[in-house]
Amino acid sequence: MFLYCSFMDYELPSLPHHGRGAVSAPAGRFERLETSAVDDGWRQTGRAADDLDETPRLLTHLHTDTSRSVINHVDSPDIGFLRSINPYRGCEHGCIYCFARPSHSYLGFSAGLDFETEIFHKPDAPEILKRELAARGYKPYPIMLGSNTDCYQPVERDLKLTRAIIEILAEARHPVAIITKSALVARDIDILAPMAEQGLVRVNISVTTLDPTLARAMEPRAAAPYKRLETIAALAKAGIPVHVMTAPMIPGLNDMEMERIMQAAREAGAAGAHYNVVRLPYELKHLFEEWLRAHYPDRAERVLSLIRQTRGGKLYDAGFSQRMVGQGPYADLIAQRFDLALKRYGFPGDRTPLRMDLFRPPERDGQLALGF
Repeated sequence: MFLYCSFMDYELPSLPHHGRGAVSAPAGRFERLETSAVDDGWRQTGRAADDLDETPRLLTHLHTDTSRSVINHVDSPDIGFLRSINPYRGCEHGCIYCFARPSHSYLGFSAGLDFETEIFHKPDAPEILKRELAARGYKPYPIMLGSNTDCYQPVERDLKLTRAIIEILAEARHPVAIITKSALVARDIDILAPMAEQGLVRVNISVTTLDPTLARAMEPRAAAPYKRLETIAALAKAGIPVHVMTAPMIPGLNDMEMERIMQAAREAGAAGAHYNVVRLPYELKHLFEEWLRAHYPDRAERVLSLIRQTRGGKLYDAGFSQRMVGQGPYADLIAQRFDLALKRYGFPGDRTPLRMDLFRPPERDGQLALGF
């Protein structure tokens, strides 16, 4: 007679990784298989067991993006630009709330840890951009640089793709708006300041919180809040129009800071301000909830409940009419507070459009590109 004993496996909890935002790397929505770590009953006790709870340091890997174009045509009715350029796919900043995370699933990677460790870059983006600007029939519209992932994320310090792109836009006198949460944008003041004198550039700095502890957990590799305020001040001093993005506002987590952020940014020299309510499309809703329960378990249920109150009872609603600002009483309250803060702190509301009449196309095949 044989006696068979079995232990019921249970899934091991996901633990935060040092310097990373997402807690796990779940399979993308297009993958057929998904794996998870489980305890088979053979975990050791004592010191070895403690070692199992220590997550390894994750390294960043660079991949080449072989896209044949760099200017994206945007047709979303609730986005205020028609063209964009993203030199990078994925973002090492690791912001847990980033709406771009699910785009990594198209590349066969996870929207979780892969999004912030498997980074794609476009080494030939400057040459492709020059060719696109020189094409016959090209008509200039303001280009949003870094609309999907941050164009000044850490790898830009070495690769300098964003700087090369701005140099080409400056030479062609092409209008550009930049959005970033990195202090690295101040590196390029030497190019941006002359463009600003011509009315060709505007920079948007994202500041989500003034609390360094929250920032470290929520945006682990982005610039510290005080560095972003210093960057706003440096840009403003150089005569570059700069706006603050209090985005995203996460109900119950950072939305109570909105007025303080706007006040600090205005004192630093921001001429305008914008906001949106957190967006959690596709896999992001699960990643965000996992992160929230790992880092802020005491307030997780309240935050999730408030987000649902701004999304018609769901964690996300993609409807164009409300996906940026939400709906319902709580979303309306955030909007009212924002409008009052604009007046209270004296934002001038600079809405001067970027100039498009100065554009001159780059040379094409050794000849000046005419007929644009």
